[in-house]
Amino acid sequence: MLKSLHKGLRTWIEIDKKAIKHNYKVFRNLIGKKCKMLAVVKSNAYGHNLIEFAKEQEKLGVEFLGVDSVVEAFTLRREGIKIPILVLGYTLPEMMKEASRENISITISNFESLNAINKLYLSSSRMRGSRNSNLDSRLHGNDTREIKIHIKVDTGMNRHGFFEKDIPKVLVILKNNKKIIVEGLYTHFSIAKNPHDKKYTNSQIEKFKKWQKAFLSAGYNPICHASATSGTLLFKEADFDMVRIGIGLYGIWPSKESYNYLKNKITLKPVLSWKTIVAEIKEIPKGSKVGYDGTNTVKRNTTLAVCPIGYWHGYPRALSNIGYVLVNGQKAKVLGRICMDIIMIDITNIKNVKVGNEVVIIGKSKNNEIKADDISKLIDGSTYELLTRINPLIKRFYI
Repeated sequence: MLKSLHKGLRTWIEIDKKAIKHNYKVFRNLIGKKCKMLAVVKSNAYGHNLIEFAKEQEKLGVEFLGVDSVVEAFTLRREGIKIPILVLGYTLPEMMKEASRENISITISNFESLNAINKLYLSSSRMRGSRNSNLDSRLHGNDTREIKIHIKVDTGMNRHGFFEKDIPKVLVILKNNKKIIVEGLYTHFSIAKNPHDKKYTNSQIEKFKKWQKAFLSAGYNPICHASATSGTLLFKEADFDMVRIGIGLYGIWPSKESYNYLKNKITLKPVLSWKTIVAEIKEIPKGSKVGYDGTNTVKRNTTLAVCPIGYWHGYPRALSNIGYVLVNGQKAKVLGRICMDIIMIDITNIKNVKVGNEVVIIGKSKNNEIKADDISKLIDGSTYELLTRINPLIKRFYI
């Protein structure tokens, strides 16, 4: 049936729904029943398709979805996603009211944004009391809705977030505006991927607890969250009220250290496979140069196959002459430069290869497998980057 689905395609991606369910269960069992789970689906769900992956997570029972922008959030709402959505990235002030209308929570991480949202919703309150409030609402887009926010605090990442010294000022602004609902309070760990180096993360946890205490003392009861995938795997004490699981839901370990530490206790299953086809086969004699700039000279008579994918599709150019794919269950080395839309591979020792045969870029072929991590290691790169850079126009099949 799958062959009929990708008929006519030169490259495609397969997403394993059973693996998605398995990974979800792994993390749900880790955090227990009282802790909420936010599935991070930003950046086209790490290359896995924003809409489809979010729908799978909603079916499985996550309490929140995390996106980078309101644009991603609006897309999910248009597709019928009902569960809470948190925008983890920066939201432009002019998009804040539209977010509230769609019941989308936004992150506030600096005074510019906090003052902007405060001004926006104070003006709404004042307009409600004026004689021309209905006219003003129609003209300026004001309404009586509240807006849900998550305050992000910087405990050591030195990226987005308020500092500890900002606590009093933040609370004063929030107390003066009843339209702003503090739904959440969160931070992000910077060195939580190594189980043998816990000191810095522990210091971040203690700093975050000061924020938690201050907000509770001020009468707020926000959803507190700090851990992403690595924190959830390695720092049980940092579960708080919710965890944000990204790369782990896609079956990828956040680091080799976390994998080595937990590989005998936890199994994550990669969700994504990427495939293409053999488009052409040719014989070239020993001494022939292959590809742009002649960077590869074959040392034997070689059977070469051409495959219709390249760096435009997201296959890194850095894999030139060192990458490999799977054909009929065997490794076939990449020859020459990766082109925009083409790679050349050596199939000299692989039997029964024909034009149209399947070629596995990421995934399994018979008893062999190429993981996204394997490709990243070859080029000393990031698996996160590799997956998110796979061209979103490539068709994804959820099977």
